Amino acid sequence: MVGAEAALEIRVLHRHGKGVRAIARETGVSRNTVRRYLRDEAAVRYKARPVRATKLDPFKGYVSQRLDAAAPERIPATVLIIELRERGYAGGITMLKVFMASLRPRPVALPALRFETAPGEQMQVDWATIRRGRDRLSVFVATLGWSRAAYVEFVANERIETLIAAHENAFLFFGGVPREVLYDNMRTVVAERHGYGTGRHRFNPAFGDFARHCGFRPRLCQPYRAQTKGKVERFIRYLRGSFYVPLASRLAQDGLVVDREAANVAAARWLREVANPRVHATTGAVPAERLAVERTHLQPVPAPYGGRIVRAVETVIPRPILGLQHPLSFYDAFAGGLA
Repeated sequence: MVGAEAALEIRVLHRHGKGVRAIARETGVSRNTVRRYLRDEAAVRYKARPVRATKLDPFKGYVSQRLDAAAPERIPATVLIIELRERGYAGGITMLKVFMASLRPRPVALPALRFETAPGEQMQVDWATIRRGRDRLSVFVATLGWSRAAYVEFVANERIETLIAAHENAFLFFGGVPREVLYDNMRTVVAERHGYGTGRHRFNPAFGDFARHCGFRPRLCQPYRAQTKGKVERFIRYLRGSFYVPLASRLAQDGLVVDREAANVAAARWLREVANPRVHATTGAVPAERLAVERTHLQPVPAPYGGRIVRAVETVIPRPILGLQHPLSFYDAFAGGLA
């Protein structure tokens, strides 16, 4: 049995004087099929197939709600399929991607230049502002250049004390200190670009003292060339899409807002179980496994920094005890139950 278009073509060719053999050759069907359609103008044709139910159908409403809750940000299919699996979805990710594309097409990522460094050579650092205002939320992100292992820490401000503490936590997390750390123009790191001549920058005195204490060389990327620290920039995009947006949208559906404590509890598990154990798209290797190699090339973790800090101790207005914005069971759930 052939389709309606092929049946029509058979009859048109016949009206133009073509024989059965020639029609069969041109249409690619058997001569018996050609004869049958020429004998019977009302020959049964393929009927339009009814739309078949898919394994994703019961979950489309949930997917739509999750994407709406995250808008204008996006949640990757790799995150949503984990949530769907927990709800009994037994289909594949391709079906999910096709449905998500029908709701919101994803733009094609532009190619980027890759700058590779030796093990233990470089770490890239940047801030990402999540929320401004009185309830400010930022995230410190550090990525080792060779292994692509990453560390993230959510904080309430971007002061130099916070930056130094986050560096110390990152060094402990990675198990050592790289020989150089790459930054953009964050004011807590650099006081004046080219302050002592071309390529000789004047660094924040307190941060320069911290760098000497740890044994790494601060380095600045070129202005307006954020791709020179593209490893950390790309990880921040991955962090937003695969971790923060799913977390924030899930809490928003329950009328809750992400706080620093909840974010850090969930981020620790996400780094351990998702981000660092994944196969990295550029290296084709697992960052956690490469970190075991890169760690042998890092400098030892120094003693806690106790040097010069330029900011005086501020008088702090007493606030509610941190960590109790939500019940303890809430944090326990994210420590052991966030995909």
